[in-house]
Amino acid sequence: MTKPAKAPSAQTRELIVDLQSLGVRLADEDIGAPSRRGGAGPSDHKSVTVDGHTIMVPVHTGSAAHSPFETSRSGRADEVSLKRDGRAVATISFAPQPKFMKLRTAEGVPYGHIAQLHGRDVLATTVLQTCVRYGRRETSCQFCSIGESLAAGRTVNRKTPAQLAEVAKAAVTLDGVRHMVMTTGTPNFTDRGAEILCESAAAVRAVVDLPIQAQCEPPDDPAWFQRLKTAGVDSLGMHLEAVTPEVRARIMPGKASVSLDQYMTAFADAVKVFGRGQVSTYILAGLGDTREAILQMSERLIALGVYPFVVPFVPNSGTPLADHPAPSALFMRSILLPVGRMLVDGGLRSADIKAGCGRCGACSSLAAFESPAAVGVS
Repeated sequence: MTKPAKAPSAQTRELIVDLQSLGVRLADEDIGAPSRRGGAGPSDHKSVTVDGHTIMVPVHTGSAAHSPFETSRSGRADEVSLKRDGRAVATISFAPQPKFMKLRTAEGVPYGHIAQLHGRDVLATTVLQTCVRYGRRETSCQFCSIGESLAAGRTVNRKTPAQLAEVAKAAVTLDGVRHMVMTTGTPNFTDRGAEILCESAAAVRAVVDLPIQAQCEPPDDPAWFQRLKTAGVDSLGMHLEAVTPEVRARIMPGKASVSLDQYMTAFADAVKVFGRGQVSTYILAGLGDTREAILQMSERLIALGVYPFVVPFVPNSGTPLADHPAPSALFMRSILLPVGRMLVDGGLRSADIKAGCGRCGACSSLAAFESPAAVGVS
């Protein structure tokens, strides 16, 4: 979430939580920056700004197709009326079409096949678009659609360091991109992608001063954390997704072989290198973990200095969970409010993260609950 000057009102917080749970029906799908169906996330979303807060809202999901929210056809090119059950509730705007995505490399590869704009000011790329776990039901994460955009010809499998550097420089120059997210499919069971992230980050930082978050599974050797930092990575994401062994084994049977204890050890090791608040993890609410389990894990993570980025699960097209229901807004509020209070008490804020999903915040409304006023702390 792009941080506005003022904290969101209670009405704005309620609206953005509702939008992320229910989605929105668009009268004009071509307005603003393009959205994608399937592929590495966030997919099936649209970047929407409500009262100065930019969030990613589902637009191509089953829940969005039946959402009480819809946009009007009238309005400026980048600004329309948002209606709920036919009644206007807000004026929203959309991130503009990024200029860098109109370009191609010397080899003719569209820049949009190498990286995408997330939110309003974040460049994001999946460095390796394949994964050792993907494609087999017994090992793949059931929510993952990393191979969909590759199969559809909308991306390239391996983005070279030179390509990433070229696109990053253009995105900063032409669109004012302020930080970058580099994630990857898991290529092996040793470094788990850390090596190619090192190569990629070093190439980008050689040509442009752009803060970078790298994202991968915990590597087998904690020495990779210092190698990533030396290569130019500012913050690190290692994503739990689900927080209880039972849900992890059911939803992501292959990734669950990396135990929660292994993740906790990796988090502690990474915080020593990157610092408190510069290590984060995704928690997808709505996969089956209880509210209590998510809150307990969030408390444990914050004590370690890890930012728990709690995000409402969005069922992506082309996955086994395509018809899985999104979590209700009531469920999300019951989690986000106490996690926001924990973050305030623990001194962690998304605005202090140097780069990455937590700093962007667009895939969750958690940042809206980080102020003392929002959580009732004087």
